Amino acid sequence: MKNIIATQVLEHDIANQTTGDARPVSIQVGLSACLAGHKVRYNGGHTQSRLCLAILSKYFHFKTFCPEVAAGFGTPRPTMRLIGSPVAPQLSFSNDETVDLSEQLTNGFEDKLPEMDSLDGYILMKNSPSCGLERVKVYQPNGHPHATPGIGLFAQALKETYPQMPIEEEGRLNDDILYDNFVMRVYAHHNFRNEVLAQPSLASLTKFHASYKYILMAHSQQQAKRLGRIVASQKKVPLEKLINSYFAEFMCVLSKPATRKNHTNTLLHILGYLKRSVPSPARNDIAAAILKYKDGITPLATPLALLTHYLGQYASNYINTQRYLQPYPESIHPIRKYCR
Repeated sequence: MKNIIATQVLEHDIANQTTGDARPVSIQVGLSACLAGHKVRYNGGHTQSRLCLAILSKYFHFKTFCPEVAAGFGTPRPTMRLIGSPVAPQLSFSNDETVDLSEQLTNGFEDKLPEMDSLDGYILMKNSPSCGLERVKVYQPNGHPHATPGIGLFAQALKETYPQMPIEEEGRLNDDILYDNFVMRVYAHHNFRNEVLAQPSLASLTKFHASYKYILMAHSQQQAKRLGRIVASQKKVPLEKLINSYFAEFMCVLSKPATRKNHTNTLLHILGYLKRSVPSPARNDIAAAILKYKDGITPLATPLALLTHYLGQYASNYINTQRYLQPYPESIHPIRKYCR
């Protein structure tokens, strides 16, 4: 895949870095150029994200892009906004709504969309009429925004082109739960593409599904069972259709963060693997930590750490290969001190 380069804006992507164990970053994630510190905002400035550059860039190779500058809008430039219907808004200048800029913006990014097929996620700038993912104001003829917000034109096209791709606004990633869910989905998307799509087979799909069993359970036991039935139907459905159906539903299940109740049920289920090998006092301590998590007293990391410790010593290889225990590198998680 070629670098995603916006005309007159970006001459290079954020430099490839290494993780703490010196492995090169291989997961490619799209990033609004202003969040990378490029001066592409309407006022000639940027909104550099310390979270993206100080933490996530150690694990993700960011591909930066600005659809507005790619469309030929200068920097600085007059402010723009969405007008008309929130369902199908059009882009105009804020001080002159008679000019429809939608086609110009679309022409600027539509030929770049195919180049984004190697991305495993995308982080967008909030509130932007091009990149805003939600809560984007759409103005009525009277100058007031509709009660129902819209979505940026580039963000909408990105979602339609890559419906399975994890996409999130940078500002929402300062919420621990949303951050955790987004990063987990990026790794899941990356793992599926590399472990199943790269060499499609029934065996690779079955192995992948088995490794995500408890992550799926934590999100929805009902949908986890449905995905299991999709895998079980392998002899009745052509392989390509089977894999595509699984991938679409798999990413849909993960799209909403798991609830505390579902996490608790999953943790207790995993604790059952220690029933015959770990003495009762130790199991009781783990169970107590799980219940403290259920009551909101301790974070999820506490019972997970206890389980991982004992599972590593006493449990089978099967449960220790469950990605629920470590869905992404542990050091990617400490974000609060980097919040803007």
